Amino acid sequence: MLSQTVEYALRAVVYLAQHAPEPRKTADIAATTKVPPAYLSKVLQGLSAQEIVKLQRGVGGGVTLAASPRNLTILDVVNAVDPMQRITTCPLKLKTHGMQLCALHRRMDNAIKAMEQAFQSTTLAELLEDPNPSVPLSEG
Repeated sequence: MLSQTVEYALRAVVYLAQHAPEPRKTADIAATTKVPPAYLSKVLQGLSAQEIVKLQRGVGGGVTLAASPRNLTILDVVNAVDPMQRITTCPLKLKTHGMQLCALHRRMDNAIKAMEQAFQSTTLAELLEDPNPSVPLSEG
């Protein structure tokens, strides 16, 4: 349901959150997150345009989060690269449905809404503080 771009963006920002506030090299991010370097560069440009990350060229440069992991939510990242689309009118443009969604599309929209709410209520810091023994992006 989420695009590959969203998956890659989330991997990158989780990695940056793990190392915040230190800048990280794109090559290191790509290697750890297993995102193809060229695709990662494109994703990072999109995140930079939406002020999720900062890109600094040159000596001592690299990529950092633009805000504290405590202030960035999963939804912030998702919306920066591939915003979630709610279903507000009949996707089939059926005149008999008007502005009323059928049972199928109403339930689909409810699922999207629930995902949006879950993502809005979860910060990057919370992901890193989760007691789950499976640490994001790590074998350990």
